[in-house]
Amino acid sequence: MSYLRQIERALDFIETNLGRDVQPAEVARHAGVSHWHFQRMFKALTRETLMGYIRARRLAHALDTLLAPDARIIEVALAAGFDSQEAFTRAFKQAFGTTPGAYRRRGRRFAFMRRLRIDGAYLDHLQHNLTLEPTLYDQAAMRLVGLPTHLYGADSEKNNLGDKLPPLWDAFLARLGEVEQAKAGVCYGVIRQTPAMDEELEYHACIEVTAQARVPTGMVAIEVPAARYARFTHRGLPAELDTTVSYIYASWLARSGMRHTYGPDLELYGGDYVPSSAQSIIRYAVPVAPADE
Repeated sequence: MSYLRQIERALDFIETNLGRDVQPAEVARHAGVSHWHFQRMFKALTRETLMGYIRARRLAHALDTLLAPDARIIEVALAAGFDSQEAFTRAFKQAFGTTPGAYRRRGRRFAFMRRLRIDGAYLDHLQHNLTLEPTLYDQAAMRLVGLPTHLYGADSEKNNLGDKLPPLWDAFLARLGEVEQAKAGVCYGVIRQTPAMDEELEYHACIEVTAQARVPTGMVAIEVPAARYARFTHRGLPAELDTTVSYIYASWLARSGMRHTYGPDLELYGGDYVPSSAQSIIRYAVPVAPADE
């Protein structure tokens, strides 16, 4: 199934379940994609977080219902999937700057988020002037040693990349000399889902080592299985890397005839990586397989 069709299935599911508290994980399951990868794909295609879109559609659905004179606010709240009138009122006021009761008295209509329409023309728009093509290569299994953290990515409303990654890399690079039998030249950022398969991610700042290498105290060893990867080159500041990742998920995967295998993504930092330079290079690789496999 194409990524476009998976997004459309998810939107259909959200629309038919606006009357309850739909969770992003069940939307992803309905689309047939893992939670993290669906959130990333959704954000890249729509520029909205999945949870933000669900919340906005629930509130938009409630607007019309509120204008019915015989509808009680508590009934509207419950029908919109909120546990209480208080929770509904808080969310409503945050979104519109007024309470449900005041909105009803004024009879005012808000311009609010309609259901998204994702189609080929929209994908073409995302691809305008983008010619980035990856290098496909077969990566042998790797053993890496480094420091781990848990975080939420740019596609999540809990995004804390800016808080988590700089101190992690500072700590790892300060201890890089402790890693024995390291394969010099490239450091890796390894991004993968947690065992719970929710939106929280595991991230490791690490370097490849030989199989016999000792693991320094406080560090961990991880195994990255052999896989075929599509490796992209990001030129620019590290803070702009998400633009390249969005291109991969929203544009290239959608038209490449390939699918993400849900293995770990890799950030590759070599000698041409200069943190403060707009000419810096980071390579970003995603594990892929033919879409029909």
